[in-house]
Amino acid sequence: MKRNYWENMASSYQEEIFDVLQQDKKKLLVRAIRKYSKPSQQVIDIGCAVGKWLPVLSPVFKKVIALDISINNLKIAQRLHPTLENVDYKRADMSNPALRVPKVEFGICINAILTPHAKDRLIFFNNLKKCIKPNGFLVLTIPSLESYLLTRIVQQQFNIDKKEFSESITGKKALIKWKNLIQGVGEIDQVPHKHFLKEELILMLKKSGFDVLEIKKIEYPWTTEFNRPPRWLHSPKPWDWMVVAKKD
Repeated sequence: MKRNYWENMASSYQEEIFDVLQQDKKKLLVRAIRKYSKPSQQVIDIGCAVGKWLPVLSPVFKKVIALDISINNLKIAQRLHPTLENVDYKRADMSNPALRVPKVEFGICINAILTPHAKDRLIFFNNLKKCIKPNGFLVLTIPSLESYLLTRIVQQQFNIDKKEFSESITGKKALIKWKNLIQGVGEIDQVPHKHFLKEELILMLKKSGFDVLEIKKIEYPWTTEFNRPPRWLHSPKPWDWMVVAKKD
């Protein structure tokens, strides 16, 4: 998504955008950050949005760079966290090939690589490579394509929320959706978002100079996908991928 999308979304971000920090009931992300971080290090929160992760990062790092494409998001983050004195705010577009990014020992990127455009994603991964120092760590979450497809298979098989999933499309619009889907781009609230296969994500990180140390599912309740999930629908649950990677 382009900058205008996030600028317009900023005022309603807390209500509209999925909260990974709140929904990660097992605290896998928090534990990964604490496991690999050092208090002498600097961390960059890539796609920090309104700063939900800043209170987690600020106490365990020497300095936090909060980076986002939206100046409105950054203003809200500053307003929400006035007491976090070791946070610097920076507006930047990770899909800009000419971007100059600060080099740090640690990075987090929570569901920020969402652009449906392959060219922009390649630039984003290249900028990830540039901003993490050798032997530095990256904690990343990404929407899972496997989970996206599982949700739609379960919905079709058991007719869950039939009205919400009843869109009928033909012609050019159907062709566009098909081409998007085979590239892992699925719609969330009618907005195209990139979703990743596990192996695809590992491959992209390796090509960007990272070794994958951990990859886990951050599982969510089915109420995050359906308005009225059946009572019997428990496991498997929908999920995002969480990756811990180390820079070569």
